Amino acid sequence: MTEKLQTLPAVSVALVRGDTILLVKRGRAPVKGVYAFPGGRVEHGEGWEEAAKRELFEETGLVVETLSFLEEVLTEPEASSSMPSFQLRVFAAQDAGGEPIAADDAEQAGFYTLSQLDDLPLAGRVYEIARDLLLAARDKGQPS
Repeated sequence: MTEKLQTLPAVSVALVRGDTILLVKRGRAPVKGVYAFPGGRVEHGEGWEEAAKRELFEETGLVVETLSFLEEVLTEPEASSSMPSFQLRVFAAQDAGGEPIAADDAEQAGFYTLSQLDDLPLAGRVYEIARDLLLAARDKGQPS
């Protein structure tokens, strides 16, 4: 009989800068080489937003003050996988400036345009979320 693994809380941060969005290239298995928003697991006793800010800083060195909840996604691994499920809360962040530096489990960190995302291996709903945020920013006339 297979035992169902628990669902773990996790966060990610979608940070728009002008007509670009911040992504990290994962440096560790099982998602090595895949691009995603900076993020990771919520630690015991940590709040969602606190975890999101910590993960952003650990993976990119960037600090943000303001976060806005975007959506929650339940990730279900394949039946043969030993990976747990994740209850992932995605936040949008207000850009506070600075240049991202890949750290922790991020192999690369940088800002990408929507057209550049077409050529990258992306995690989950990254493309859809990035598209929605970038189009909204463009429609608001956000300065580059």
